[in-house]
Amino acid sequence: MIVARASCAWFTDGTPVPLSKIEPVQHRINLERGLVFSYDCSRNYEMSLLLHCRRTRSWARRGLLLGVLVLAFTASAYSQSAQPTSTPPSDPMTKDGSKDDPRFGSPEAEMRSKLAIKDEKKKYDEHVARAKEVSQIALQLSQNYETRKSFNNDDAKKLERLEKLTKRIRNDAGGADAVSDADVKDIPAEMLDRIKKLASMADELQKLVENTPRNVISAAVIDQANKLVGLIQHVRSSSR
Repeated sequence: MIVARASCAWFTDGTPVPLSKIEPVQHRINLERGLVFSYDCSRNYEMSLLLHCRRTRSWARRGLLLGVLVLAFTASAYSQSAQPTSTPPSDPMTKDGSKDDPRFGSPEAEMRSKLAIKDEKKKYDEHVARAKEVSQIALQLSQNYETRKSFNNDDAKKLERLEKLTKRIRNDAGGADAVSDADVKDIPAEMLDRIKKLASMADELQKLVENTPRNVISAAVIDQANKLVGLIQHVRSSSR
């Protein structure tokens, strides 16, 4: 065993050894260690390069497989689109445009529809109420004339209102404003008979209106209203 002291070293048996002989040995050991470290680094680099190449090949295979799948899907979609398609039958709902309307079926559209139905019902009820009032006024005029044999100012106002209501009923039913000569024929000569006929025609008009559904144009209502308007005008002109 060598023991180093100052400028020289000694073996364990006490024999001196100069340091100049020991330094080359130490240098050789360091050199061998450096070579081993360099070899290890080279091996590590080769291993990392090999792993990188393997990963690159794996990704390349995956990309190639994905490209093949995309190409196959594109070809299938093109073949399906190239096939002729039969024209579907037209939907009758699309003719009026209600189905194409984005508002169709929406809460706002349903609300508007309900309001429209409610408004139509209100107008119909008012229409029926006017016909009932026409019948009541005509009956009152008949009773008053039969009692007094003449009309007073109140009766004249009732005749005026009776004519306006009857025209309104006719117009709401889809009739015209003009009264033809055919509508005023067969008028009784006596005033009392005219008034009684007026009451009878007004009662018949009320029944026709009540029996006519909503949103239905009744030719019978229009014809009866025209006849009644013509008779009212004759009564008013005769009572002046």
